[in-house]
Amino acid sequence: MIKSLSIICLTALLSMACASGNQVQQPSSVLQKTITQQEVLQKLEQVRSSQSYKLQPGDLVNIQVFREESMERTLRISGNGTITFPLVGAVSVAGLSQQEAEERLADKLKIYLRSPQVSILVKEYGNKSVYVLGQVQKPAAIQIPPEKSLTVLEAITSVGGFTEVANISKVRVLRMQNGKQTAIDVDISQITKQGNKAMDIALMPGDVVFVPQSMF
Repeated sequence: MIKSLSIICLTALLSMACASGNQVQQPSSVLQKTITQQEVLQKLEQVRSSQSYKLQPGDLVNIQVFREESMERTLRISGNGTITFPLVGAVSVAGLSQQEAEERLADKLKIYLRSPQVSILVKEYGNKSVYVLGQVQKPAAIQIPPEKSLTVLEAITSVGGFTEVANISKVRVLRMQNGKQTAIDVDISQITKQGNKAMDIALMPGDVVFVPQSMF
């Protein structure tokens, strides 16, 4: 499963530019093709960080409505990021914090119930993989440790580090936020040589860390 996900993500990455108007140098063994960031259609969900948790497809959640015991449900968030709940039908919750999801569901229930109070508890987390691709020694999908954060540099180190032709100042983290593909630039040289640890951001499950090739 992880291997197939890695291949899918690698295929998608090889067809994208990391920013509108800029090109990403790909490994010489593959055909380079660039498109604008606005055209990128990847299903990478924003989920967990060291500071807050964002719901994602695959999460198993328990939902309770105060004083409405018959409405309690334990549901798994579908692949398109929705749950199906009594009275209101499909509700999109992926990418939301638990509080945001509670508020969204409560708002929809207001049509049927007076001042509904919704509680959502994550019983089981879904996929917690990140993908490290491009000019690293062993491109792979890796798991974020339970209840811990994983930074960009830690992820790259875990797959053997950079190749000799890696452009370490142009590392990019690709992430889905609010249904849109976003890109975060990370200059590893500032972390390793200048001690700028603020640049070594925590990764979220579903993130893609892409290391381009240096242009000579």
